[in-house]
This record gives sequence, structure tokens and C-alpha cells, in this order.
Amino acid sequence: MSKKYSLTKETITQFGVTLFRIKAEKSFVNVTKGDLGGYIEKEENLAQDEDAEVSGDAWVSGNARVSGNARVFGDARVFGDARVFGDARVSGDAWVSGNARVSGNARVSGDAWVSGDAEVSGDAWVSGDAEVSGDAWVSGNARVFGDAWVYGKIKLLAGYFFGTRYRKEEIRYVQIDEDNELIYKGEAKFGDDEPEAKSLHGKVVKVELGGVSYTARIE
Repeated sequence: MSKKYSLTKETITQFGVTLFRIKAEKSFVNVTKGDLGGYIEKEENLAQDEDAEVSGDAWVSGNARVSGNARVFGDARVFGDARVFGDARVSGDAWVSGNARVSGNARVSGDAWVSGDAEVSGDAWVSGDAEVSGDAWVSGNARVFGDAWVYGKIKLLAGYFFGTRYRKEEIRYVQIDEDNELIYKGEAKFGDDEPEAKSLHGKVVKVELGGVSYTARIE
């Protein structure tokens, strides 16, 4: 089997580990023979016999592996014993570490971090400053973004999760127009025409998880 990439002499050091820039030895998918890619520690980090790709300034190290049709690009980091496979994408400044798994059509981007034994799969997206850790699962069409922190054994199958509430801190909103409200927490400052801030305390909301609808009351 002919190799699709080789390790060049161009190196960087991350956490005391030497990583090698890769070079395409043949054309495949979005890569042209001769293109320089991202960095890996060793060939075991990136499958030679599939269309997986590490490009830009992204790097993969440790026992981590990128395979299938997965792509790791931008300034993304994949390390530890993490796995990125299927048609998954890890980009931006995102990190995937520990025993984390990113698969299917999942997307991890921005400054997001997936770690521990967490799994992101299906058509799920994790972006912004969001963190998914522990034994948490994010799958289906779930979207986790903003500063949301998903951890423990929770499993998200659908819905939009954009923040984390700490110790029953008050969640408020201001009316933007007839159809939209801006939700926030903590102290907020507005312009001269300050809108009236309203609390979400006591408000009933509907949440759908795994095709099942739940009604919840914000306390």
C-alpha cells in the first residue's frame, strides 16, 4: 500500500513532545499531492489508508487517532487517547482529549473542548466556549454552544444548549421586538434607552430530548 502522506523534517514542540509536519504523497479528496498538512507525533495518529486529514496548524499527538473521512484543521488539537472518525470535523481552536470520541457528522469548533470519556456523535455540534466532559454524550441534532458546560452522565439528543446556570442564579430577558427576547444572566448594562429586564423565574418552557417533550418550570 502506497502511503498518502509522509513526515517532513519541519517540527514543533507541544507539551514536550516533538511533532512533525506532514506532506501529501498522493492526491485525495481536498488534498493535492505535495501539499503540506498539519502536525502529528507519529504515523499511528493519522490513518494512511483512508481519507482522514490533518491540515493547517492543527496537531494530533499521544495515542490519539484520526481516521475515516474525518478532518482536523485550523488550530485544533487532538491528543491523549482521543478518537476522531467517521465524517467528523474538529476545527478552530477546539481541543479533543482524554478518551473522548467525536464521530458521525459531528462538528467541534471555536474554543470548544471535548474531554474525559465524552462522546459527540450524529449531527451534533459543539462550539464557542462550550465544554463536554466526563461521561456526557451529545448526539442526534443537539447543539451545545456559548459557555455551556455539559458533564457527568448526561445525554443530549436534541435541542439548543447555550449556557450553564450556577446555583440557581437568576436568568433574565429583555424584549428586542415582538418576536424575540434576549436571554442573559449576571449584571447587564444597556444604553440610554434601557429596556425593562424581566426574570424567567416561574416561566414554563418546553424541552424535547430524544423525541420526547418535557415541560419544565424555571425556579
